[in-house]
Amino acid sequence: MPSIVFKICLVLLIVGGLNWGLIGLFSFDLVGWLFGGSASWISRVIFSLVGVAAVVAIPYLFMSSDDDRHEA
Repeated sequence: MPSIVFKICLVLLIVGGLNWGLIGLFSFDLVGWLFGGSASWISRVIFSLVGVAAVVAIPYLFMSSDDDRHEA
C-alpha cells in the first residue's frame, strides 16, 4: 500500500480513537459537535471514512516487521 494512503488511514484512525475516547470518558462526541450533530451528513461521512480506514488497516496487523521495511 502506498505510504500516503497508510498515513491518511492512520490520521483517520487517530481521529476515530480520540473521538471514541471522549465519548467513553465524557459522553462527548467531538466529531458530532464540530459538524452539526452525529446524524449530520458530514459527521456520517467522517464516521464512514474512519470505518473504511480501519478495514484498510487490517492487513497491517498481520505483517511482519520485515514486510514493513520493504513497503516504505
